[in-house]
Amino acid sequence: MGFLPDIHSIVKRNISLTEMGVRSSLRLTQTMAKVTPYAIRWGLKRKLPPANEVRQLFEALGTTYIKFGQFIASSPSIFPKEYVEEFEQLLDQSTPIPFRTIKKIISEDLKQPINRVFCHIDQQPLASASIAQVHAATLVTGEDVVVKVQKPGVQAIITADLNTVYVLVRLLELMLPNTDSDALAGIVSEMYQAMIDECDFTKEAQHIKAFRHFIDTSNIKTVVAPKVYAEASGLRVLTMERFYGCALTDKNAKDKSQGDPAKALFEALNVWFASLMHCEVFHGDLHSGNMMLFADGRVGFIDFGMVGRVSPETWQAMFSLFKGLNEQDYALVAHSMLAVGMTRKSIDERQLSREIEQVFLSMKKLDSEDLMANDSLNVSPAVNDVINTLGEVARNHGIRFPRSFTLLLKQFLYFDRYIQILDPDANLFDDERIHLDF
Repeated sequence: MGFLPDIHSIVKRNISLTEMGVRSSLRLTQTMAKVTPYAIRWGLKRKLPPANEVRQLFEALGTTYIKFGQFIASSPSIFPKEYVEEFEQLLDQSTPIPFRTIKKIISEDLKQPINRVFCHIDQQPLASASIAQVHAATLVTGEDVVVKVQKPGVQAIITADLNTVYVLVRLLELMLPNTDSDALAGIVSEMYQAMIDECDFTKEAQHIKAFRHFIDTSNIKTVVAPKVYAEASGLRVLTMERFYGCALTDKNAKDKSQGDPAKALFEALNVWFASLMHCEVFHGDLHSGNMMLFADGRVGFIDFGMVGRVSPETWQAMFSLFKGLNEQDYALVAHSMLAVGMTRKSIDERQLSREIEQVFLSMKKLDSEDLMANDSLNVSPAVNDVINTLGEVARNHGIRFPRSFTLLLKQFLYFDRYIQILDPDANLFDDERIHLDF
């Protein structure tokens, strides 16, 4: 059976317009209208479609598919390397919605006139993405804050897209015949749970509050997270303390702060390590743009939108993996990868260890300038290349990693690079200032 008949049968078998309702039917119609030209072109070629065209389609489809693309980018052990690399360029930036709409959403969500809560809100957003946009503001009590506001109709679009996700999964299975369908189903399930959580700003508020509780009860003074203003927050509005500072790896950080950036990094690193064991979730995106160095030397963690959950088994495997890296024992690294990964076939650990060794030897060639130039919207291509190559090695051996492992590994690589930038003589895996075992 050809590619196009397969699409037709999938849609016919799995989508019932009468059950979906008008909104979902309209969304499906819009989606299929955008998908069809690509599907025809790819179907006629009968080969793997160009990764850049798939990315462009996902960007055109909007919210749900942008998030799905981000999950592809964070799953290098499942998807082909060229797709992972292409989807790292996925743009989650969209045209800001009118300020009058923002004010209406804030007033509705907080159930009171906006001027009772804020004395000023900047009309131009600091950032605008598919789900929300962020504005600087001042509370009536005088505090400087940032306000994250969910765009109208987002939840309805996501709900409608649930009715077409089966089609999307089947299309990807057809386009990527070597893809593990069970793994793909797991990714889709995880993606939608994450999106549901992301649309509930009370969840992100809880993550921030939990982290703040952890650092407060641990008497940590060197790392902070923004205060959440509950009276100015709700399901679709999240108001947080505004931080002022510079990126931890800013070349001029020493001139902008009384503190030592290298010392601040080690403090931040140890706090993050401790949070792995003592918090329900960990911050999964602490690149240089999300760690701010204050003038007094403290470090602020921001943007808790991407979090991960780590099991004791995953953490133990991760600890063994880095022990192997420190000792250049790549057989231990390979064994640790097998411990945390999932596979359905026997693995040649010796061959795997040799390939892993080549990947991590290439780490030493990474240009630290790539990381120093990194900002809050872009992930370092150098770090991603290591992750993607490692993911490709794993995939070639039939190993599939849980997403939390990928987030952990990427974070460790970031910290390793940051240490080389700020304290070139230090070693992430062998430095008395670093506490991995707690």
